[in-house]
Amino acid sequence: MTQLQDKVNNLNNILLSLGSVAIAYSGGVDSTFLAAAAYRALGDKAVAVTACSESSPSWENNEAQAIAQAIGIKHIVLTAGEMNNADFVANTSQRCYYCKKERFSALVAWAGAQGYGLVAEGTNADDLKDFRPGMKAIAELPKVKSPLFAAGFTKAEIRAVSREWGLPTWDKPSAACLVSRLSYGLPITPVRLKQVEAAEELVRRYCSGQIRVRHHDSLARIEVQPEAMPFLTRPEVLPSIVAGLKELGFTYIALDLSGYRTGSMNETLDEV
Repeated sequence: MTQLQDKVNNLNNILLSLGSVAIAYSGGVDSTFLAAAAYRALGDKAVAVTACSESSPSWENNEAQAIAQAIGIKHIVLTAGEMNNADFVANTSQRCYYCKKERFSALVAWAGAQGYGLVAEGTNADDLKDFRPGMKAIAELPKVKSPLFAAGFTKAEIRAVSREWGLPTWDKPSAACLVSRLSYGLPITPVRLKQVEAAEELVRRYCSGQIRVRHHDSLARIEVQPEAMPFLTRPEVLPSIVAGLKELGFTYIALDLSGYRTGSMNETLDEV
């Protein structure tokens, strides 16, 4: 038996030990794998729950629903309330903490009312390598468990088993909420989140792979993988991108020559 199969078996045992569980589900790589594993282990005693708000792209929510249906797991959509939290809206370096605390507290309450004993979320072993204040909120809620982390799954291993299971997310680019595109200190508003969503949809017409449009108030900073940059700077493409982003309300448009990287806004944390 391979080490990876050992982890799969361990994950199955962990999920069985939970008895019944509500999966915090976004349709991303990690939560889809966790939802599929929970459904394999627990069947109808597992439910996938998506919390929707302005922080999530609409296309992502629609995709999550389709994937849950393909897995076979029951899927519930709830309205998230982090936009009503003044500490979250202030957009400090602790924004993820306030969001996670708000969302998971509500999910724990919903799960308990519906007869699900615990909530499970998709933190994996690689997540400790990045700045993730949201993990503190999860640690403060005893009814929220992290089975993938407990079983020792890395992102690469999650993708490998997802591919073996035929999950469509096995090669899906890593995703983060729209708030991660806003410069720290810039208040979070529905208008700014819509700007980011529309801006990334525009850029996605011309290239694929990882795409981020970082919102620095009047400046839009585009991050793509280095190999995609030539597609954006073609004479027949560049004017359309500039015009489209200015129409969305940005004054200045920049292509980040360092390319896409996870959590680039965290590079400014010492300045906030």
